[in-house]
Amino acid sequence: MSDTVTVNITRESRYKFSVDFGAGLPGLTADEPSPLGEDAGPSPTQLLAAAVANCLSASFIFACNKYKEDPGALTATAVCQIGRNEKNRLRVTGIDVRISLGAAPQTLSHLDRVMAQFEEFCTVSQSVRAGIPFTAQIVAPDGTVLK
Repeated sequence: MSDTVTVNITRESRYKFSVDFGAGLPGLTADEPSPLGEDAGPSPTQLLAAAVANCLSASFIFACNKYKEDPGALTATAVCQIGRNEKNRLRVTGIDVRISLGAAPQTLSHLDRVMAQFEEFCTVSQSVRAGIPFTAQIVAPDGTVLK
């Protein structure tokens, strides 16, 4: 696995962006919900929720595979709670993920072990839980770093 992941986004209009994942992967359109945006694609909050739910689901499957067990066709639902911080700015205040098994639990003899460890395998949820440090840089068209 690579030590870095790069995603490029390009503004198309207002709050609508094309998202390029590179390496021949299909891109997508992201947009803010109305009235800011045009609802032309998932919002950044929806993309965050999808990333957490997808990574947890994949980690659950990975943990099952360690015991040569198949949880079947999983489905997952992620619900983000949105609230305001002390500066009255909107923030994701929590994410609840519900993973539904496709297989009957009694057919998974190591289910207790899987449930005890699968979250530890999830790069995204564990990073979000810990609070990911980031930097933000603003660059002028000529390459001058403004911030």
